[in-house]
Amino acid sequence: MPRIPGISQREAVRVFEKLGYRVVRQSGHLVMSNGSVRLIIPRHNPINAITMGNIAQDAGLTPQQFRDLI
Repeated sequence: MPRIPGISQREAVRVFEKLGYRVVRQSGHLVMSNGSVRLIIPRHNPINAITMGNIAQDAGLTPQQFRDLI
């Protein structure tokens, strides 16, 4: 999988909110859900590019689709 840029936690939340995900719970990590898929977003700034790529893959996004949403 080609690398996705490391982005801040706030930007990641904004991208996934565009896709219909909502914050379900907040603690050391954010838990976002769209009703069927649950994503765990770490509160790091920036989120490591490899970690962000895995989260995007869990959401069903290709690297290019994710870059287009940023």
